Amino acid sequence: MKLMKLAATSLLCTSLMVGSAFAAAIEKPECIAPAKPGGGFDLTCRVAMLGLKDQLPSLMQVTFMPGGIGAVAINMFNSTRTDDPNAIVAFSSGSLLNIATGKYGQWTENDVRWLASAGADFGAVIVKGDSKFKTLDDLMNQLKTAENSVVIGAGGSVGSQDWMKAALLVKSVEKDPKKMRYVAYDGGGDAIAGLLGGSIEAYMGDVGEMASHLDGSMKILAVMSPERLPAPFDQFPTTKELGYDAEWTIMRGYYMGKNVSDEAYNAWVDAFKAAYATEEFATIQKEKGLMKLNMAGAEFDADVKKRVERMRGIAKEAGLIK
Repeated sequence: MKLMKLAATSLLCTSLMVGSAFAAAIEKPECIAPAKPGGGFDLTCRVAMLGLKDQLPSLMQVTFMPGGIGAVAINMFNSTRTDDPNAIVAFSSGSLLNIATGKYGQWTENDVRWLASAGADFGAVIVKGDSKFKTLDDLMNQLKTAENSVVIGAGGSVGSQDWMKAALLVKSVEKDPKKMRYVAYDGGGDAIAGLLGGSIEAYMGDVGEMASHLDGSMKILAVMSPERLPAPFDQFPTTKELGYDAEWTIMRGYYMGKNVSDEAYNAWVDAFKAAYATEEFATIQKEKGLMKLNMAGAEFDADVKKRVERMRGIAKEAGLIK
């Protein structure tokens, strides 16, 4: 009983310390969603608004800033709001790809302070239930014979996140992504229809969208996560454990202006770390369709920059950038 009381007291003290430090550095917390309401950036801000409610000095405001799929926001936080201690900006792996391919102009991964993650989804290699490819090795052995020997499709054009998943897969067996047969669809629904209809042989999708499709009509050959996922996806091997360097995390997270003070940045980091330790944050992630990916501060900053550099290298090899 004494140990339980001590643990409860310690947790309360930690919470109070985080709260007081946050209040000292932050006055009006705000999350910028660089798009119109209702999309992924909105979702990302809602995770912060709800997940940090016990760490914030006041209710977080969500502000929408559409334009260039994040270009307007990153420009503002490199001009008029570079040192704003109150604001965090939502981003996704798509934002990182835009940086890697130069779609944000002069701004690179070194022009903001990467703060924390909201959660993640992961890429998946998917085939039709009765496909001739029974395992990922079957598919990869076919690709080894020739890059264009398998028709791959996804809900994104050349250079998109979904295309990058396929490119990583092809590159993992030392083949040229530029030579693969890739069919671009308007969205995941159309790509799934193409797979089931026989127009493509493999679909580069996301794990989250497959939760309602595990009825035998389609099969996940592998997930592109760094380690096995929780149920119901724990039955599927990862590309990594099968020997293919083709990991793809669809990350959602937040950044701040590059001139934000260490005091403000660290206060936000501490707030996220405190939130990650709660059951409430895990519940919010699950309700928003995200899987656990909890990183903040220096570890997160290094991870993001590594991802951007890897994307840039793949894009160069594929001829998307010079």
